Amino acid sequence: MWSSGSSSLSKVLLTGGSGFIASHVLDQLLYHGFTVVVTVRSQEKGQRILDSYLSPSKINVSYVVVDDITKEGAFDAAVQSDPPFDYVVHTASPYHLNPQDPVKDFLDPAIKGTTGILHSIKAHAPTVKRVVFTSSSAAILNPKDHAEVYDETFWAPITWEEALQPNTAYKASKIYAERAAWKFVETERPNFDLATINNTYTFGPLQRHLSSLDAMNASNHRIRDMLQGKMRNRLQPTAPVFTFVDVRDVALAHVRALMVDKAGGQRFYVVGEHFSNKRIAEIVSVAYPELADRLPPKDAEDDLPERVYQFNNARSREVLGLEYTSLEKSVKDTVKSIFDSGLLEPELAN
Repeated sequence: MWSSGSSSLSKVLLTGGSGFIASHVLDQLLYHGFTVVVTVRSQEKGQRILDSYLSPSKINVSYVVVDDITKEGAFDAAVQSDPPFDYVVHTASPYHLNPQDPVKDFLDPAIKGTTGILHSIKAHAPTVKRVVFTSSSAAILNPKDHAEVYDETFWAPITWEEALQPNTAYKASKIYAERAAWKFVETERPNFDLATINNTYTFGPLQRHLSSLDAMNASNHRIRDMLQGKMRNRLQPTAPVFTFVDVRDVALAHVRALMVDKAGGQRFYVVGEHFSNKRIAEIVSVAYPELADRLPPKDAEDDLPERVYQFNNARSREVLGLEYTSLEKSVKDTVKSIFDSGLLEPELAN
């Protein structure tokens, strides 16, 4: 059974505020009564977030611009923008479908952004009690040699040489950034403690302020692609990851990690259940039979392995009190949000 500390009137700095996960974290923070300052890369992004809320929620959220998180002292102004802050949630981290430079596109922003904000907090925000860092299951899983059962004790192996390869740079950025965060806390001994959320592939409703389906989070692309008929002739492979979690569960995990005293100093492997693209297609087919001509062939094989790796999410259930959303509900809600967004091509939305 989880138990929480006080949240009333506490103030949180939330980085990467326009991102998919961060947008849902923001919803949960406001719901739980926190006052929130989000960091964004431009005034336009910040205003779009504010405009997506109706009063009275708007009075509890504001934004500050951090245009380049790799710069030295990038977060100095942010952590002093509206003091005193009680907590920081650091979600800001890059993702590019077609990286040109692994160091510039992934590694520097993830690692320098993480160590940079921790240094800024230590130097300029002495009231911060805890930092919750958005890591990833990429820092846990080893697709080349899967464990039988994964939990928070596992660390994905990676070398710097592998990190410099475009196809492994994102994974490496999450591993090195999380390791850097834990090392900082160990060596610098700041006034705050650390908790990390290691979420797996994340589905769920779009953020309200999304401007284009091209900008949606990568995990949801498979659902978008099905709705757009891009898998009409061939079901795309699911590999290498066969686990998912709903974004609303991920968001709640971040907030509970702030509120629960004993969450400090812990990693949380946040994962709901197994999935495959075949199972997603079946859920969409049943819920939206009128989309049959856009969906993959019904006789497409399910590539979920018979001996797929297992996971142990007991820590997130017991410490954070998470109750995970089913794949069926997550997929249905994602599809509904895509249609409701009005961003699907008109000929496909009808």
